[in-house]
Amino acid sequence: MSLLGPCFKQLAAQNKTALIPFVTAGDPVPEFTVELMHELVVSGADIIELGVPFSDPMADGPVIQAADERALKHHVSLTDIFTMVTQFRQQDKATPIVLMGYLNPVEILGYQRFSELAAAAGVDGVLIVDMPPEEAGDFLPLMREKQIDVIYLVSPTTDAERIKLISDQASGYLYYVSLKGVTGANTLDIDAVAKKIAEIKTISDLPIAVGFGIKDGQTARAIAKIADAVVVGSALVKQVELAQQDHQKIKIKIGEILREMRSMMDNSNGSAE
Repeated sequence: MSLLGPCFKQLAAQNKTALIPFVTAGDPVPEFTVELMHELVVSGADIIELGVPFSDPMADGPVIQAADERALKHHVSLTDIFTMVTQFRQQDKATPIVLMGYLNPVEILGYQRFSELAAAAGVDGVLIVDMPPEEAGDFLPLMREKQIDVIYLVSPTTDAERIKLISDQASGYLYYVSLKGVTGANTLDIDAVAKKIAEIKTISDLPIAVGFGIKDGQTARAIAKIADAVVVGSALVKQVELAQQDHQKIKIKIGEILREMRSMMDNSNGSAE
């Protein structure tokens, strides 16, 4: 059973918004990933999005593109990532893990094999950026059979009819892309995000996670007031880039960012009661 549903229910009962950090598996080196995942949890993560490195990550900005390149220098594959998740699960059986990436590596492995290995490793959800619901007909039944949630993106330009189509196929949560453009882009329009989230909530009962453009405690706090989850990626991956040779420094810097976000998000929710 996926851990995502129970995680969101527990957080809602505590009037808390989920904090979902994203890091790229294998960046800067494969043997550091599991250690970093545990650090994310210690620093306040409720769910982890683990990026699957790909040679042409079209939805990602330069920071995550560079992370993919660093990981691919070590030939990090999906099977390597399943091993990482398995190792993480030896100590942590409670934190949901979502794999986020692109279709090509999944197709190469094969849908059936992917579903088997993901379930065996303890993966709770998958978000395949370039697999729209219309093209997931062979994939979705295998994921549902293994009780792995399939998460989809919703953008500022997604209309109500398409939101309904996506919501009917999705499970776990919807990932709202708060900016037009790639990951790591600039200024968030909080009012526009709030308006779109309100629209989505009239159509879907799924939790809504907001990502793209969340860089610090202030933006995380603002999003926490209107969404069910806050996703932070490029701001963390940048710290990996800056301190590639110093793994302890990476953990410290990422930990500082997440702790600030967690504190400001929780204070925001508390003051809203």
